[in-house]
Amino acid sequence: MIGVKKKEDIFYKLFSDYAAKIVKAGEAFHDLVQNYEDVEDKVSKIKVFETECDMEAHKILKALNGSFVTPFDREDIYEVTKQMDDIVDSIEEVANRFIVFDVHALRPEALKLADLVMQSIREIEILFKHLSELKKNQVVREQIIEVNRLENEGDLIYRKALTKLFKEEKDPIELIKWKHLFEQLEASLDSCENVANIMEGVVMKYV
Repeated sequence: MIGVKKKEDIFYKLFSDYAAKIVKAGEAFHDLVQNYEDVEDKVSKIKVFETECDMEAHKILKALNGSFVTPFDREDIYEVTKQMDDIVDSIEEVANRFIVFDVHALRPEALKLADLVMQSIREIEILFKHLSELKKNQVVREQIIEVNRLENEGDLIYRKALTKLFKEEKDPIELIKWKHLFEQLEASLDSCENVANIMEGVVMKYV
């Protein structure tokens, strides 16, 4: 985006900055999953990014509380901020549980879900980079569709992962561990889709 022209335009920059920070958290998580070593150090790094993301969310809510004019409904700004926060909370929860559950190796379905989470986060970043151009082009709509597609793909992987887990895993402790981990990864994708769905409502209201 090129500067801030109107008072309410600050929200476009704040959301873009927030999405960029979520990408950093996503990249740190993706690195942990793809290169599963030095786990404690990598989880600590993810926690730092999660804290920084919280700060970005607080900036948006502070601006919301101090603004009479906003680019779209105040309720939508609040809800989309909350869902963006949930994305990071979910991946940080997974990372922490790797340590708590003493996970030594990751299952292939977890790698696939983590890939989809990372792709979805990148699509959301593009969405918010172009949000101020909502009435000029189709980019925001295209990103919404892509995030929904990725979530649908993730649903299939998640269901197959649970089916395989309950059919093949004989150790009840391992079953409980991985059921929780798969659920949290799927929750990250759901939060990405929730962001897209809220923004789809914004598109319908304002375009």
